[in-house]
Amino acid sequence: MRVALAQMGSGADKGENLEKIRAMTRAAAAAGARLTVFPEGAMVHLTDPDQPLAPFAEPLGGPFVETLQGLSAEHSMAILCGVYEPDGEGRAYNTIAALDQGRLIGSYRKIHLYDAFGHQESRRIRPGSGETLGFELDGLRIGVMTCYDVRFPELARRLVDEGAQAIVMPSGWVRGLLKEEHWEVLVRARAIENTCYLLAADQVGGIYVGSSMVVDPLGVVRFRGGEGEELVVGEVDAERVAQVRRSVPSLQHRRIGLAPAAAPAR
Repeated sequence: MRVALAQMGSGADKGENLEKIRAMTRAAAAAGARLTVFPEGAMVHLTDPDQPLAPFAEPLGGPFVETLQGLSAEHSMAILCGVYEPDGEGRAYNTIAALDQGRLIGSYRKIHLYDAFGHQESRRIRPGSGETLGFELDGLRIGVMTCYDVRFPELARRLVDEGAQAIVMPSGWVRGLLKEEHWEVLVRARAIENTCYLLAADQVGGIYVGSSMVVDPLGVVRFRGGEGEELVVGEVDAERVAQVRRSVPSLQHRRIGLAPAAAPAR
């Protein structure tokens, strides 16, 4: 299956962001992509970290996602895109909307919030309740997580335990000391330890790293983006996952019950 990572930089104007999404969806369709992944926060990016996101948020039945549905139907394509939903209490949910053939097939609200490296995502974002998202696409089971989630290996393992052969991760990975190294190491590690594909689509411009990548189940970066807006197009294959899992059956070798119990707190 051909996939496209739409590495883009979004701004404060949702209309302009949608025009980019339209153009990149058309380009992905022309490249033969069955799935196109847009970054976390593709709906809107605010440069002021104290500016509330709630006024920009929309329900999943709102005009932004309706436009995505139209693009999905027009191009017979699955689309994953980062949006913001209102939480009803002044913050927003950081949500990935999943669409296929013009239908909203699911959504995932980011569980782990980026309150690290001097950032405080929780000021504007409410964490998801813990519900995961997985779906089948042309014989491949796909799980979804978002950006900072990659630092929590138990979430990726949960998705794989739920059947995922590929994990799609829309992101807005922020630059910083050693952060570019963390991006590659963590993305590849989640692929290696779960013997699955990892498809990481990142924002670009300003504070963001870019370097979107398709990593195979042995942790090899097969396709990678640079620092600017571009489509990263590559292939994923369920049989490749099965082959690697036969060769390296580490998921079957887990012996969780033998792990030592934690010492009591003193």
